[in-house]
Amino acid sequence: MTAAVGQPAPEFRLPATGGAEVSLSDFRGRNVLLYFYPKDMTPTCTNQACDLRDRADEFGGADAVILGISPDPVKQHEKFIGKYGLPFLLLSDEDHAAAEAYGVWQLKKLYGREYMGIERSTFIIDKNGVLVKQWRKVKVKGHVDQALQYIKEHLS
Repeated sequence: MTAAVGQPAPEFRLPATGGAEVSLSDFRGRNVLLYFYPKDMTPTCTNQACDLRDRADEFGGADAVILGISPDPVKQHEKFIGKYGLPFLLLSDEDHAAAEAYGVWQLKKLYGREYMGIERSTFIIDKNGVLVKQWRKVKVKGHVDQALQYIKEHLS
């Protein structure tokens, strides 16, 4: 089963920064911006995380929590959070089970080389755990504004 708008968002339980294991269902009653990204400390992923960091209070004001998922281990996530002051949880999906459930573990090409990796994607999940909006192949510039506007207009 792959994530589909209008259906319950695929459940997961993953190790998170701060030493906890986190499930999507832990956030029932709140809107969730769930974003998948390829790798900590890379330029585009850092820009995306910092854009979210800079608007985190606005997401909180819209009763939305931000969760980031990548295949990086928790220890690497902790360094990423520390270096950039990220105020949200990052989850480690080392076996890419959550990425596969959301259909974002994809064949990618870079400089003629093919490999499996994360397709940068964002999912909005409502307070009842239903996937209500998705963006795939996200371009970072302006994307946080789009996601915040969607939550404010449709879920606040």
